[in-house]
Amino acid sequence: MAAEEIDVAYVAQLATIRLTDEEKRLFQRQIPVILAYMNKLRSLDVTGIEPTSHGQPVYNVLRDDVPEPGLDAERVLANAPSRLGAAFKVPRIMES
Repeated sequence: MAAEEIDVAYVAQLATIRLTDEEKRLFQRQIPVILAYMNKLRSLDVTGIEPTSHGQPVYNVLRDDVPEPGLDAERVLANAPSRLGAAFKVPRIMES
């Protein structure tokens, strides 16, 4: 489909995006530029290049999961407005 045939207003409606008239005109002018760039990328020889989702290698940056002592239950519940034994008592949110 040629860029001139793409109806920006219709596509925005399908995507449930509200665009001003100015934005529609701007995007209509930008579509041919974007498609020309995509066609330029299609001409590249990518034989032997593995697909990737990131430009740089991604490593696990999380710390090791080391168990540590938790907070004392009595200390935590000391400021609770209402409690039920060793737990917070909260209002019911669903009717039975």
